[in-house]
Amino acid sequence: MAILRTLEPGDEAFLENFLLQHADTSMFLRSNWREAGLLDQGARFQGTYIAAIANEIIVAVAAHYWNGMLIVQAPVHLAEVVQAVVNQSHRPILGIAGPAVQVAATKQVLGLVEQPTQLDDSEILLSLALPNLQVPPALASGEVECRLPYPEEFDLLSHWCADYNVEALGHLHTPDLVVNCRRELEARQVRARHWILVAEDTPIAYTTFNAWLPDIVQIGGVWTPPALRGRGYAKCVVAGSLLEARSHGVERAILFTNRENYPALAAYQAIGFRPTGEEFGLVMFQST
Repeated sequence: MAILRTLEPGDEAFLENFLLQHADTSMFLRSNWREAGLLDQGARFQGTYIAAIANEIIVAVAAHYWNGMLIVQAPVHLAEVVQAVVNQSHRPILGIAGPAVQVAATKQVLGLVEQPTQLDDSEILLSLALPNLQVPPALASGEVECRLPYPEEFDLLSHWCADYNVEALGHLHTPDLVVNCRRELEARQVRARHWILVAEDTPIAYTTFNAWLPDIVQIGGVWTPPALRGRGYAKCVVAGSLLEARSHGVERAILFTNRENYPALAAYQAIGFRPTGEEFGLVMFQST
């Protein structure tokens, strides 16, 4: 018999011990509590965490975050933790993420199967041990350079970010989207969590980490403008970001991508990524 409990400051190690058993599909959960703790006051990265506890160990958790995302890691007692966290957070559900089977089950539990979505994917998880990173020749030779963006490049990158959100996440291209992207870029800059690839000082590709832990990083937001695709820039910018992570002692990287995005899969596998056998679910509901 499991009991449900709201996690509070002081429960971090208790939570981490559980999440480490499911590390590849728990990156957002692990990264967010490290960024903002377990207190929920609605600030960036904060959320309400409900755990199911059996025999004094956590066996399931669901978190509902500041941005409306509901994230699950609940191989058992999924319905209980999902319903409890939504009831407690009083937030709208703008999206769901976690192991693909659990995301589908969460939609059923919450009666959201018919809710219109802008994105509803079961994506392939790929992993790379960073000692095995294959650095593309163009990056190794200095033909292209991967670096932190300069502030004067943010206008361009804000539009790139908006284009990524439209193409990859199904957002509508509105002025607000560009403004929100600018804010997101500024937040990433403070933490040095994003990179651009440049050739002769001209930006040609972009990437970011959407989760960064001492042992593992998760890649997200990889973007090459359509006119520049097919030239190997995506694998160069990702490899450049991972060289930086490796220099800080990070040992592994993970990412998820649509199984039908063949160019992306080819680029990631070319630098050493391999499928883990797991799938990650990501749902974004349409704005009303």
